[in-house]
Amino acid sequence: MNILVIGDEQNFIALQRKGGLAAHTVERADSLKEAQELQNRDLIIDLQFDAHPENAGLYARYPDIPVLAGIVKTSLQTVKHTYGCSLIGCNWLPGFIDMPVTEISLLEEAQKPILAAIMLQLGWEYEQVQDAVGMVTPRVVCMIINEAYMAAETNTASREDIDVAMKLGTNYPMGPFEWSKKIGIREVYEVLTAVYTATGNERYAISELLKKEATNS
Repeated sequence: MNILVIGDEQNFIALQRKGGLAAHTVERADSLKEAQELQNRDLIIDLQFDAHPENAGLYARYPDIPVLAGIVKTSLQTVKHTYGCSLIGCNWLPGFIDMPVTEISLLEEAQKPILAAIMLQLGWEYEQVQDAVGMVTPRVVCMIINEAYMAAETNTASREDIDVAMKLGTNYPMGPFEWSKKIGIREVYEVLTAVYTATGNERYAISELLKKEATNS
């Protein structure tokens, strides 16, 4: 396949760790504006779509080119309503890109065989989830990070103790503060903001300490 990847070098390296790209022709661009012509692409992987949803306006001109777009802070339904473009949503949030199983959402049944063929060629495993702001794993992980910040905010425990407790008590691979560093506190804040706005659920109301750190990051 002739693949165009939109994203910075750090996230592109994370994508390469998933494997499967070496067998294909791959070009990376920091932004869609810097990319070469799209007509001859077999696949576009947009790692930064959440930050640039306006990219959908250009993708809409090439409906035959599948796009694996990082859609965590919005929904496919919103993108389609705004731009008339049907994309394949992926959890390309930093810290999740190189996960062995990619979390994916679809809007249309017709996309399923297309997705299956792409993933087969790339040799990637995936799990389909419902189209919703925050998807599943980012929403849960960011909520846990938020709860950890609330605990630290009230001096319930130190950050180090919270991380150790979560790893030993729940067998998590990383503690919530370790996760926040890997994802990026600004990203965590934006995911929580998007989910809270979409749901109005108070469980996603953001810790003042988290908000302060994200604002100053």
